Amino acid sequence: MLIVLLSVFVLAFLILFSGKFILPKYFKVFTVFPLLLFTYFSYYLINLQWEPELLLKYNWIPTLGINLDFKIDGLSVLFAMMITGIGSLIYFYSSNYLKKVAYLNRFYGYLTLFMGAMLGLVLSDNLITLFIFWELTSISSFFLIGFNNEEESSRKSAMTAFAITGLGGFLLLSGFLILGNLGGSYSITELLNSKELIQNHGIYILLITLIFGGAFTKSAQFPFHFWLPGAMAAPTPVSAYLHSATMVKAGIYVLARFTPLLSDGCYWNQTLMIVGGITMIYGAFHSVFRTDLKAILAYSTISALGIIVFLLGIGTEYAIYAAVTFIVVHALYKAALFLTAGIIDHGVHTRNITQISGLGKYMPLVGIAAVIAALSSAGVPLMFGFISKDLIYESTLNFAQWGIGLTALAVATNVFLVCSGFLAGIKPFIGKPSHEASAVHRPSFYLWFPVVVLSVLTLIFGMLPFFVDQGILKYAFDSISIVETNLYLKLWHGFNLVLGLSVLTIVLGTLLFFANQYFNSISNTLNKLNSISPENISQRLGESFRNFAFIYTRLLHNGYLRNYLIVIIVFITLLVGYRFFSTIPIQVITEDLSGFRIYELTVFIIILISIFYILFTTSRLTAIASLGIIGYGISLIFVFYGAPDLAMTQFAIDTLTVVLFVLVLFKLPSFLPFRNKKIIFRDAVISLSFGGLIMLIALQSLMYPASKEISRFYADNAYTLAKGKNVVNVILVDFRGFDTLIESIVLSIAALGVYGILKYRGINEKAD
Repeated sequence: MLIVLLSVFVLAFLILFSGKFILPKYFKVFTVFPLLLFTYFSYYLINLQWEPELLLKYNWIPTLGINLDFKIDGLSVLFAMMITGIGSLIYFYSSNYLKKVAYLNRFYGYLTLFMGAMLGLVLSDNLITLFIFWELTSISSFFLIGFNNEEESSRKSAMTAFAITGLGGFLLLSGFLILGNLGGSYSITELLNSKELIQNHGIYILLITLIFGGAFTKSAQFPFHFWLPGAMAAPTPVSAYLHSATMVKAGIYVLARFTPLLSDGCYWNQTLMIVGGITMIYGAFHSVFRTDLKAILAYSTISALGIIVFLLGIGTEYAIYAAVTFIVVHALYKAALFLTAGIIDHGVHTRNITQISGLGKYMPLVGIAAVIAALSSAGVPLMFGFISKDLIYESTLNFAQWGIGLTALAVATNVFLVCSGFLAGIKPFIGKPSHEASAVHRPSFYLWFPVVVLSVLTLIFGMLPFFVDQGILKYAFDSISIVETNLYLKLWHGFNLVLGLSVLTIVLGTLLFFANQYFNSISNTLNKLNSISPENISQRLGESFRNFAFIYTRLLHNGYLRNYLIVIIVFITLLVGYRFFSTIPIQVITEDLSGFRIYELTVFIIILISIFYILFTTSRLTAIASLGIIGYGISLIFVFYGAPDLAMTQFAIDTLTVVLFVLVLFKLPSFLPFRNKKIIFRDAVISLSFGGLIMLIALQSLMYPASKEISRFYADNAYTLAKGKNVVNVILVDFRGFDTLIESIVLSIAALGVYGILKYRGINEKAD
C-alpha cells in the first residue's frame, strides 16, 4: 500500500517537472494510472467478504506514535474506488478539454498530487498522517482552483478556499491532538476501545467542536459554504472531481469515520442534524435562483453535502444506509452534470441557462446522458437516486422525536433539488435551439464518453441495485455502524407513504422547474440580502483584520531597525522583569564571588573602553573596530572559563562581521550629528534597564544550585546514541535535529526570496 501511494506522488512530481517535454496528445496515456489504481482497490473490495478489516502498518516516528498505518475496510475502499474510478474519467475528459492549455503538465501534476492526497486521507489509520494528507488536499486544491492564475477571480477563489479550509485544518489538528491524548494513541482503530473514556471526559464537547470545525469547513457546511461556489473559477474537470468524489467529501469521510467513536446520541448527533439540516435547505433553495450552470451545481452540491451530514446526525440504521447510498448516488450524477456543463461551455461558450436551449439536437448522446443524471438527482423511479431518496424519507419518518418535521424539511429540500437538477441537466437540451448549428462545437469522444459512462452506471445501479447493495454499500455501512444490517436496496417497496412523498417531491419540483422563469423578483430580493450573507460578513471581518494589521504594522513594523530592537528589548524586559521580581526572592550576595584576575580585569576594561568609543565616536570605522574588539574580548573570556569552541565561534563571527561592515559602510558619508536629548535619554533608560535585569538574573542564579542532569545526559549519550564525540554538534544535528532542520529551511526560503528579488530586478533592468 505504501509503495502504491508513493508511486502516485512520484508520478505527480515527474509530470510537474518533466511534463513540458510531453506533447499534449500523450497526456491521454496518464488515464491508465488511475484506472490501474481502481483495479487495485477492486481487489480489496473482493477481499472484504473474507476480511472485513485489514490494517497495514509501517513505522515512521514510532516514539511519537506517528506511523504510516492504513486501514482497509468498507468505508475506505468505497472512497478509494470513487476517487480512482471517477478520477480515471476526469483524466480522460481533461486530455481533450484542456488540450490547448499552455501548462497542461502543471494541471496533471496538481491533479495527480490531489488524487494521492485524497487516497492517503481515506486510507490512513493514524490521526497525524490523516491530518498531513488532509492539508495536502487543501494545498493541491489551491493550485487546482487557482490554475487560471492570470484571472483575478481564480486567484481570489483559490485564496478564499485555502483560507477557509486552512482554518478548518488548524481546528482539526487541535481536535486530533486532544483525541490522541485522551485515548492514549493516535491509531483510529485503537481509539475505538476508548469510546466511553473519551465521551465521559469533561473536554469532550470542546473535542467534537474542533473536529466539527475541520469537517464543516472542508465539506462546505453553513456558514462556511461560500468558498465552494467561488471554486467554480477552476477548470470544469476540477470542479467535477472536487465536488463529486473528492475535496468536499473529505469532511464527510471524517465525520463518518469518527461516528462510531464520538457519536453520543446527543451533542454529536444533534449538531450534525442541525447544521446538516440548515445547509441542505439553504443550498437547495439558492440553487434554483442561479443562472450559471456551474453555480446551480455548486449550490446543489452544498445541499447534497448537508443531506449526508443530516443523515449521519440522525444516526439510525436507515439513516446511515441512506447516507452511504447517497454518497455514491451524488458522486455519479454530480460528476456527470458537471462534465456536461463543461461540454456545453466548450460547445457554445456560455453557461448561462437563459441563453441556452435545444442543444439536444446537436449533441443527442450528451443530452440523453445529462437527462438521466438529472432524473437521478430528482429521484425518479428506475434511477439510483430514487432508491436513495426513499431511504432518506424512511430515515426521517422513523425518527421518533421530530419525524414529521424532519420529513417536511427533507421533502422541501428535494423539491428544490429536483428543480435545480432539471435546470442543469434538461433545460439546456430541450426547446428551440438557441444557437445555429455552425456556432456549436460538437463534443469529441473524449468529452461525451465519461458522461455516458456515469449516466449508464446511474441507470444500472437504479434498476439492478444488488450490484452495489450487498457489496460495497453494505461493507461501508458496517464500517460506520460497527454492526451488521439486514437492510438491502430494492427498486420497489410497494404503495406506501414513502412512495407518495417521492411522487409529491417530483411533481412539486417539476412545477417549480416550469415556474422558474417567473422568479426574477425573488432573485432580486435575494441579491439585496447579500450584505448579511456569510460571505459578505466574512469579507468584512477580513477587512477588519487587514485594517488592524495595517495599524499594527505602522506601529511596530515600520521599517526602522532601531524601532524593532526597541520593541523586542522593552517587551523582554517587561515580561522577564515582571516574572523575576514577582516570583524570585532577591538575595544579596556577600560571599562565594571570586575576585578578578589581572588578565580578566584587563580584558574587561578594554571592553568598557570600546563601548565608550562606540557611543561617542563620529567615525563609522572607529565604531566598527570597537565592535570587533568587544567581540574578541568576549572570545577571550570564553577561553578563560573553559569554552574554546564558543570562543572560536565568537571569533569567526566577529571577524566576518567587521569585514562585512567595513565593505558595506566604508563609502557611506560620516555620521550625522545627533543631539535629540529625548531619544538619547530613552535609549539610555532602555539599555540600562535591560542590562541591569540581565545582571540581576546572573547574580541571583549564583545563589541556586546548578542542575547538571541535562548536560550530563548529552555527555553520556552523545556517542552511544548518535555516534558523535563532539557533544555540541550532536545536540544540533541529532537531539535538536528538527530545530536545526527548520532553521535550515528558513535560511533556504530567505535565500530563494533574495534570489527571486534579484532575478526580478534583473528582468526589469533588461526591459528598461
